[in-house]
Amino acid sequence: MAWTLFGSAASGSTAVEAALTLLGIDFDLIEGATWEAEAARVRVGAANPMRQIPTLVDADGRVMTESAAILIHLADTHPQARLAPAIDDPRRAEFLRWMVFVSSAIYSLHWIKPDVTRIGARPDQRDQVVDAVHDRIAFCWGVMDAQMTPGRYLLGDELSVLDLYVTVVSRFGPWRERFHEVAPTMSPIVRRVDADPRLQDFWAARFPLDED
Repeated sequence: MAWTLFGSAASGSTAVEAALTLLGIDFDLIEGATWEAEAARVRVGAANPMRQIPTLVDADGRVMTESAAILIHLADTHPQARLAPAIDDPRRAEFLRWMVFVSSAIYSLHWIKPDVTRIGARPDQRDQVVDAVHDRIAFCWGVMDAQMTPGRYLLGDELSVLDLYVTVVSRFGPWRERFHEVAPTMSPIVRRVDADPRLQDFWAARFPLDED
């Protein structure tokens, strides 16, 4: 049984796709932007009652949801790829902290934007709500950036799934221009991941980025 990923181009699922690409895991992609199309929500609903992407089904039929959890699981079950600090590595606590931080403090806020009534706002307040969401995201990136002491990558000299996660999520609103303003320490790292030769064809196909 092949692995199956429910995902969509230019979405959070591309971080999972990037990890699968680096790991050399073949998978079937079921494309569908769940925030735009009911048909996409129905397709993923059989595997994930939350009807959200990314949802990953492995070769044994096990379902994984939540982007940070999927990325951590992939890294931990393929230790030879060195995409995460090992459990006894001193950097492990920092790795877990920032993986969950990106997921809970930043990525989760994008859930509000397609339908601001989810938080009790009126549809005519969408622009103000989205602006406030983007301000909060920029603030959170700044908080993270101020506490990072990276090497070539965020946790040292080896690429990790944290780098993939930040690289993808930083492409969402308020977009890279503002990310570079509030996160000058992390900016060189995400540009390095953008330019990783192992991912060039992947980025071009799944999440092209037009920036200097």
